[in-house]
Amino acid sequence: MDLEQLRNYALSKPGAEETQPFGPDNLVYKINGKMFLLTDFNSHPLQFNVKCHPDLALELREEFAAVIPGWHMNKKHWNTVIIDGSISNKQLQQFVDHSYELVKGKNKN
Repeated sequence: MDLEQLRNYALSKPGAEETQPFGPDNLVYKINGKMFLLTDFNSHPLQFNVKCHPDLALELREEFAAVIPGWHMNKKHWNTVIIDGSISNKQLQQFVDHSYELVKGKNKN
């Protein structure tokens, strides 16, 4: 997965918007004003932060070397995913889906 594929996938989520509140090098994807994905598009290899249920976050970090505690984020609730080819695009999309659903769910009345 490259940056354009990541952007397109994030923006394909209903209600998703792309913002740059942290400067021109960072892309933030939000649902209902809340962040569900953050990436620094100058990182090599490309990586992104996604929200994750705390128990699942730990499991994923054990399963995948390319999943680490969220850089500059609450490490209990966020993972950084390094796109180094060791994780399939389908699995990367599932990480984005999970984050989106967690954040979207918090905004229900």
